[in-house]
Amino acid sequence: MKKKSTAAAIAAKDRLKASFFKKGVTIGLLSGLTYGLFAAFITLAMQRGIWGDWYGDNTAGLSTFAIVFILGALGTALNDILSAVWAFINCGRKGKIQDFFRTLNTAPGRMLMLAAVMGGPIANVAYIIGIQLAGSIAIPITALCPAIGAILGRVIYKQELNKRMALGIIICVSASVIIGSVGIGGDTGDSIVLGLVIAFVAALGWGLEGVIAGFGSSMVDTEISITIRQVTSGVANFLILLPILGLLGGGITQPFVLAGQAFASGSSMIWFAVSGFFAFISFMWWYKGNSMTGAAMGMATNGTYSFFGPLSCWVLLGIIMGQDGWSLTAIEWFAAVTMAIGIFVIAMNPLDLFKKKEEVLDEAA
Repeated sequence: MKKKSTAAAIAAKDRLKASFFKKGVTIGLLSGLTYGLFAAFITLAMQRGIWGDWYGDNTAGLSTFAIVFILGALGTALNDILSAVWAFINCGRKGKIQDFFRTLNTAPGRMLMLAAVMGGPIANVAYIIGIQLAGSIAIPITALCPAIGAILGRVIYKQELNKRMALGIIICVSASVIIGSVGIGGDTGDSIVLGLVIAFVAALGWGLEGVIAGFGSSMVDTEISITIRQVTSGVANFLILLPILGLLGGGITQPFVLAGQAFASGSSMIWFAVSGFFAFISFMWWYKGNSMTGAAMGMATNGTYSFFGPLSCWVLLGIIMGQDGWSLTAIEWFAAVTMAIGIFVIAMNPLDLFKKKEEVLDEAA
């Protein structure tokens, strides 16, 4: 009788563990979907109001450097500040504001801030600039971050990098080569190569963020972690990155003048608020998915934005808004799906899915 009760307890524990893992996978996939929505809405925001003047007729007489880099960084900064506002509202609603400030001066908090710098001022800005230069085909390139994260984890933390994971990395790289070759050979502007290179910088930054944040987020509440992440990213963008770009562009005050004009542009700020909300949700679910399934699977499920990103841009900008240039060819869709497959291969052995299904059927029998 004791053996039967022990076996039943173990079986119940295994079912609970499997259910927890599946919930984590679902949350990770939702983080990929919401990141795709964030990409579409921030692109829309950077077409409205004053942004239409800057990128369109350029009545302000901005330099090429300012249009490409300062505006890209400014758009990311606005998004992250509004995303931090959403995160603060969430923390306030749940009574976690004091916990947020207490966590800042801890080792995990500092690790999360370092991860935010990698993923915010570096990766997010590169992501937005990459989309502006290359269009939605830049999105799957940035989804190389799980492959880069696996490699960096091996180099920095001596984590496992077996043959299966190496195969997944090869699949991801092959898909990115397909995407890049199609874009370069198509009708896209001369900026395509630079856009894809900058998109790879985003992948590198997010790979570093995933590796660094893996330590901090394992010891900090997810909602506090994402608040630290978004606040750090927004502040670093405004107080560090934008002034540096201003100096490089010929005037340290220019980014702040542009920021004032952007804040006053209500027709674009509405969409920045929407993009900030989806960025907040996406990163929160990414961090939560990592804590429930492990960093490898969390990055893998979030990496499905390589598919959801182009899809969201096509639906919102191409179909709903009627803009040209957002549709993807069959080859590009194939490459995006291939990238998602490669990401899953890095995270887990696909055969394990069938093994788990067989185990469940055996238990039911």
